[in-house]
Amino acid sequence: MSGVSRRLTRGAMLVSLALVLSLFERMIPLELVVPIPGVKLGLANIVTLFALVSLGFRDAGVILALRIAILGLINGPIPLLLSATGGLLSLLVMWLVLRGHDRVFSLIGVGMAGAVAHNVGQVAMAGLLLGNTGLLVTYLPALLLTGLVTGLLTGSAAIPVCRILAGRKDVLK
Repeated sequence: MSGVSRRLTRGAMLVSLALVLSLFERMIPLELVVPIPGVKLGLANIVTLFALVSLGFRDAGVILALRIAILGLINGPIPLLLSATGGLLSLLVMWLVLRGHDRVFSLIGVGMAGAVAHNVGQVAMAGLLLGNTGLLVTYLPALLLTGLVTGLLTGSAAIPVCRILAGRKDVLK
């Protein structure tokens, strides 16, 4: 298999996995444990973290964009805008934090930064769409706390994936 074919196949598999994880997490009744509307585990973020570590920013961005676009076709335009804003801001922040990964942050810290950025992006977009910037003050603090927890979980889950599949033994340094 050529390098291009291998790269396309790997990307398609990662998009598929991210879609499955996104759809699977919808079946988890997280609202019963955390009574905050819209809270999710962010399982697809494990795929984004893996893609960033193993493939780089560009490929991770393409994988994320395809996942968001496909889910946007299923969920509609408003969830598409919210997901795109949160996802793209999360990717950018994780990439920036990951660049300093060897010196300061573990993959757990990268996951936490990404989850928090995702929540900031989504709440900012929701505030714009609803014309209610008060959401940033009222809704965001609770989401930031849950984002730290879910980011810790997804970052922790990404460590063995990156170690085994990407051959990156340095993901905790």
